[in-house]
Amino acid sequence: MKKFEPDYTHIVDAAYNREAKRLPLYEHGFDIGVMETMTGQDIRSLLDGDLADKTEGYRRICSFAVEHGYDCIPFEMSSCMLIQQGNGLLGHGSPLVETMADLEAFPWLEKPQEYVRLFQDHFEALRAALPAGMKAVGGVGNGLFENMQDFVPFQELVFLQADEPEVFSELWKKAGDLQFALWKWVLENYVDCFAVCRFGDDLGFKSSTLLQPDTIREHALPQYKRIVDLVHSYDKPFLLHSCGKIYDVMDDLIDEVGIDAKHSNEDAIDTFDVWVDRYGDRIGNFGGIEMNIMTLNTPEEVKQYVRDLLPKIEGHGGIAIGTGNQISDYTEPANWIAMCDGVREHRSIA
Repeated sequence: MKKFEPDYTHIVDAAYNREAKRLPLYEHGFDIGVMETMTGQDIRSLLDGDLADKTEGYRRICSFAVEHGYDCIPFEMSSCMLIQQGNGLLGHGSPLVETMADLEAFPWLEKPQEYVRLFQDHFEALRAALPAGMKAVGGVGNGLFENMQDFVPFQELVFLQADEPEVFSELWKKAGDLQFALWKWVLENYVDCFAVCRFGDDLGFKSSTLLQPDTIREHALPQYKRIVDLVHSYDKPFLLHSCGKIYDVMDDLIDEVGIDAKHSNEDAIDTFDVWVDRYGDRIGNFGGIEMNIMTLNTPEEVKQYVRDLLPKIEGHGGIAIGTGNQISDYTEPANWIAMCDGVREHRSIA
């Protein structure tokens, strides 16, 4: 293969639902441990170091991405770190908000500056590390529903909706205000680092949305729209990552919220070509390669999966290929390489 030169405009084209001149690779996340295994280089401890260390860590991630044919790297800093560090989201924490008094006592006004203290060096290091032609996809990590579950773990959140509907409603608004403030800071200071802005907010599971569609429409989507409108005001496309069968709210996400692209798919729900057939005339579609295939199959089987998929989705607007979720710690390195090679071989013959 000839020397690869990254060009983030391919991802931008795909996000805006334009067929890119070169089929881009995309991932919601690169697992650091898998990259360290594949490169033999330390990355994690560098990202925990000072600004110079962080910059070197992100340079290594960028170099890895270029080597494997990516135009962009995934990059986001978790907003859940301002709440319960993800413990509530994972079901390990206790509810922080059960009453209106709890809601009002939370130090909302302090949290944006806390985010800056925690993560400004990461954003600065990213800017310094990005090579010519490469940008990031991401921004503020964790979407609104994930923040809500970090405040109040999912089971208790459902009880809160039934028992204290006013508190439930107000928490969505306050959490939305916090998300908006974080995004405003990122875009005001680091918009140049991003090709596409994105958050991940898993609204569904294999059979349906996690909340009733009307609850999502009433409480989540107006807050989403504020952020998507803000992103659009900076002339950036917005990508939503959401796992699950969320067909019941997809029209709302496209027509009312205004998302430009969607990522995440599981073959147990529908294969990627079904998502593309349903929405390819309206939004960009990212993902495609089933996580079970990436984990359980051989490299040649992964490459064949890519070869079989691509003819089904050609000519259907903006497409970027990657796993249906992200490169996780259980992803086989050889299968990651095989997936990338399958896309790069397609580029050479397309």
